[in-house]
Amino acid sequence: MLRTAWPAVALIGAAGKAPVVLVCEHASHFIPPEYDTLGLADHARRSHAAWDIGALDVAKCLSARLQAPLVAGQISRLVYDCNRPLEAPDSIPTRSEVIDIPGNAGLTDTEKQRRFDTVHTPFHAAVDQMIDQQRTRSGTPVLLVTIHSFTPIFHGQRRTLDIGFLHDKNSKAATAAAQIEQDRGIYRAAINEPYAARDGVTYTLAKHAEARGLDNVMIEIRNDLIETPDTAEKMADHIATTLDQVIARINAGETATS
Repeated sequence: MLRTAWPAVALIGAAGKAPVVLVCEHASHFIPPEYDTLGLADHARRSHAAWDIGALDVAKCLSARLQAPLVAGQISRLVYDCNRPLEAPDSIPTRSEVIDIPGNAGLTDTEKQRRFDTVHTPFHAAVDQMIDQQRTRSGTPVLLVTIHSFTPIFHGQRRTLDIGFLHDKNSKAATAAAQIEQDRGIYRAAINEPYAARDGVTYTLAKHAEARGLDNVMIEIRNDLIETPDTAEKMADHIATTLDQVIARINAGETATS
């Protein structure tokens, strides 16, 4: 693993004993100085293109509510997207919706590999470490939950969804969460919206949970619902209640894998 002057990952609430591991791949818009802002203006570096607005605040509150460890990325996804393998075209994007990223254009294979080694590798090593730790502590299977946010408007189209619950092959947690949300009737929720596995967004779930036979879910929250610390905390309280019920249903064997 290559050493850098900046950390690629942070561990939050690592002492938590819940059989849950939280992951926030797109928690930061930080671009290390050596990348010279990737040629982007300040507004672009702070936009949703660079990170998932509000996702870290939600994830940190969830970590405290659930007493679960959180693995949070410390580098902008524009440098390297930790929810993508190196071979994915958007692992180091040259364009994000309407924003061109000059510093990612024309990279050599060596330059791409270095970003993978310095950002992706330590991040996913930390996820592995936390899953192993929680399995040992709890003596039970671990639920992997990744936290993301999405924009209210995408390519000019307004999205009406509030919360999406995404899955890879194992749909138990996502199905249970969507059913619980629909029964609660507070937010508009759906399964595999606004993205799905076909869009390449379930990489972390597949790499760490599917490979181990663990239940998992990716939670996508519309970012205008969580763009301030107060609204993020409110949403985290809501999601924590839903996840408690998801875990109870899974433990009771009330869900099925599709």
